[in-house]
Amino acid sequence: MFQRTNNPGTMRQFRNGSNKYRDPFWVPASNYYLFTVAVSASLFFVLLGVLHDGIDDLPWIIAGIASALTLAVAVFVREVILRNARERFLSAKRLDKSVRQIAQRKADQREPAKLSLERNEMILREIRKKSEAAKVLGKFSEAHKEVVDMCEEYLSLAANELATARVGSPRIPAIRKGSGLAGNRHRYHMLQWAEIEARTLTQEAKSHDTINEKLDAAQRALGVVDQALRSYPHESSLVDSQEVLQDFVTSIRVSNTIEEAERAFFDGNHKRAISLYQDALLDLRRFDMPNPEREMAAERIELEINRIKELQKRS
Repeated sequence: MFQRTNNPGTMRQFRNGSNKYRDPFWVPASNYYLFTVAVSASLFFVLLGVLHDGIDDLPWIIAGIASALTLAVAVFVREVILRNARERFLSAKRLDKSVRQIAQRKADQREPAKLSLERNEMILREIRKKSEAAKVLGKFSEAHKEVVDMCEEYLSLAANELATARVGSPRIPAIRKGSGLAGNRHRYHMLQWAEIEARTLTQEAKSHDTINEKLDAAQRALGVVDQALRSYPHESSLVDSQEVLQDFVTSIRVSNTIEEAERAFFDGNHKRAISLYQDALLDLRRFDMPNPEREMAAERIELEINRIKELQKRS
């Protein structure tokens, strides 16, 4: 929790950071180098005037070297010393800004906005509005998912408020009523979203050509139903959809494994063919609930395994 300070100097420091970080000396390149050239030229002519005796060229050489050294030192000071100082200053300033932003976000998280009666009603009104729009759109799963997310956020906020609200607060009945409304909308739109999204992904899986694409779409459809089941584990429509999709995913994997086993058999690799058939058998029998179609497929695979084993014995 941040404490309020009455020191105006301290407040100015937090507002602009001028007391904590003082900008290092920095001159624009054009001004700096114009000034440097002027100083170097002045030094050249001063030294030439002092040393020139009209006899030899030594004063010219000395003045030229001194002028060139002045330019070199000036470039080194600006591009190395001053630039490094400036980079350190800017890095420290950016770090300080990031730290203060993180601290502010944590403070905001520790002090969430109170769910007042007005705010409660505003959120519920938005949920109703989005819910009616999703019903009109009907077949678009994204609209239903938006309502689901809004309801989840409200229900979480409402639960926190009910846990901390003082007894007798007029907000408690309103929040409880809102929780009931949000709960009903959440269930309706969650089921709609799961049904539409799972159906779309199932059709997508059937339309794909490659096994990986088929399997990816089918598993995403199953993931949608699993997500809905985490909220409503006893919803019969979801349980039925989960079983259907599990069978669908299994049938894709088993069909692919059987194709590989058949290719291995025709290539004469009987050992690999048996291993692949056994993998398919494990896939079919990994569910606890019995299924007549899975059992029939398992029996056919067992017959094929026994047939290949008999061929191995004869050879």
